[in-house]
Amino acid sequence: MRMREVEELAEYRDLMTVPDRYEEGFGWKTILGALFIGLVMVPGTIYLGLVVGQSMGSAAEWTTIILFTEVARRSFTVLSRSEIYLLYYVAGGLAAGNPTLGLSGGPFANLVWNQFLRATAPYGLSEKVPDWVAPPPDSEAVLRRTFVHRDWLPAIGVMILTMILSRIAWFSFGYVLFRLTSDGEKLPFPMAPVAAQGATALAEASSKEETWRWRIFSVGSMIGVAFGIIYVAIPVLSGVILIQPIQILPIPFLDFTQGTERILPGAAIGLGTNIGAIFAGFVYPFWMVVGSALASAATIFINPLAQVTGYLPTWRPGMESMRTIWAASIDIWLSFGIGTAFAIAFIGFYKMVVSWKAAKAEGHKVSVGFGTPPPGRGDFNVWACIGLFLLCTTAYVILCRVLVPDFPIYFIIIFGYIWTPFESYINARMVGLTAQAVAIPMLSQATFIFSGYKGVDIWFAPIPLSNYGAQAARFREVELTGTKFTSIIKAEVLMFIVILTTSFVFWTYVWKLNPIPSSYYPYTQKFWDYTSMNSWLWMTSTTEGGNREIFVRAMKPSLMIGGLGFGVIAYWLLNLLNVPVMTIYGFIRGLGNMPHFIIPELAGALIGRYYLRKRFGEDNWRRWPPVLLAGLYCGMGLVGMLVIAVALLSSSIKELPF
Repeated sequence: MRMREVEELAEYRDLMTVPDRYEEGFGWKTILGALFIGLVMVPGTIYLGLVVGQSMGSAAEWTTIILFTEVARRSFTVLSRSEIYLLYYVAGGLAAGNPTLGLSGGPFANLVWNQFLRATAPYGLSEKVPDWVAPPPDSEAVLRRTFVHRDWLPAIGVMILTMILSRIAWFSFGYVLFRLTSDGEKLPFPMAPVAAQGATALAEASSKEETWRWRIFSVGSMIGVAFGIIYVAIPVLSGVILIQPIQILPIPFLDFTQGTERILPGAAIGLGTNIGAIFAGFVYPFWMVVGSALASAATIFINPLAQVTGYLPTWRPGMESMRTIWAASIDIWLSFGIGTAFAIAFIGFYKMVVSWKAAKAEGHKVSVGFGTPPPGRGDFNVWACIGLFLLCTTAYVILCRVLVPDFPIYFIIIFGYIWTPFESYINARMVGLTAQAVAIPMLSQATFIFSGYKGVDIWFAPIPLSNYGAQAARFREVELTGTKFTSIIKAEVLMFIVILTTSFVFWTYVWKLNPIPSSYYPYTQKFWDYTSMNSWLWMTSTTEGGNREIFVRAMKPSLMIGGLGFGVIAYWLLNLLNVPVMTIYGFIRGLGNMPHFIIPELAGALIGRYYLRKRFGEDNWRRWPPVLLAGLYCGMGLVGMLVIAVALLSSSIKELPF
């Protein structure tokens, strides 16, 4: 690895130092926090998702932490940094959801969606959907809208088994990737300090030993509260009172695509409206943001050129941003992005081999690229984790063979044993360098269609095709807070029990009250039918007469090779010219993001580098942005919780659920 690149990585990796010792964060406070989230916030997040299509997100995380911190202060006790981070970890896991479908509140939410999807199947395909997905529409369990029925046993059994396997797989292989990319390659993981610094600031407030972290965190929180009132509270509360909600700022972006299509046909033009993107620009590596901006500029230039020359046939005049980006992805950027993703993997493997050879030449002990873990961190045996991951993958292969016996098993084996580790490593390096995930899209869809298999059951099967790369950043967060890794295992077991129980109880209650979708839940009534039609459009491609043409257009080997060559040559050229190599990683990241959100990021990066750094001093500005961003999330989360409380009160007055 060249010296310039080493210096680049070290600059961002040193934003927050690892504590001298590691503590056990799991205890009775974590158990009480999990119960509080499960009993109080899970029903709220279910309601919010069904009505307005929003998940609690950071609201659950930071509100839980602040509540427990204040209770601890008034009880003359303190919360350690590890305890606070574990509350953050548990809250995020329990309150997670799928905002596209408006589904939150645990695994039973997906079963409600599956039964609706089966009920809306076209062409008589409902009978071909297996019972381990959901009972048939004429089942008593569906007609009575209850999970307490034997017809649900196959679906619930498969769901619980896959939950267990997925948790073990992501934890074991995520840890392996962390050891490779953090301990071994020393990647910076620029966003990992955000949650870690927030937990540190609140721990200092709990112990009444407030430092600069608490002051900066408070500033960010006040900005988050002010912006949250404009961006979250006014639209949601006005929607409760009025027929049409008021949006001062369009959510999530201003769209100028249709207005600029005569000048820039095929280019998506817009501007993100969330101030969080500007604050993220403070945190991200500067040259990575510059690279992303260059990628956005390239798409704005190349797309119209491709459209004029006939290489953008999917695009049509009148398309807004989302459809324009989708059309350009199908015709150009999907294949090119696949090639650049392979380039990231090849560069990573090359650098790992170079590092091994350099270490051996200097007489250092080489641990197969996994680095040497510090004492007391609660580390595990890497080879045991790899074995555990392979064992889970084998279980997935067997399960898929049992559920879909006629599908070619070699595809499942390749996905589980080869592709998942390969893509996860690509993603782990991108997250470690740019804080952004990268994935090769539509791989499973293309495989299902081109395999020649006929049937819809394969679309519901638990295929071992996952991307565990982002979990490496989670382990880096844990490390920065000084929390033992063994605490996370205990937290995962607790979360599994709590979310499985509360999800069953509350989703049974909600589904029993009123049909989903229905007028009682406006978001689902508006979007579920549309989403169902789109889903069945893909799934019918593996039936007789299905449409495969879209995949044939999307997969272009020449563009894949071009993307691979571009990534490798650009990396070599930047190294040769001594230009920050973060630029190429940022460029690859920018190909998969909307230009709308890159613009505020670039604004934040420029303001931070050329004004705020000079205004507050370089040393201060290197340490402040992650804490400031954590405070912003906290402030917006508090506003979100207030909005949820008002929405629940309004619903109870109108005799709706909760």
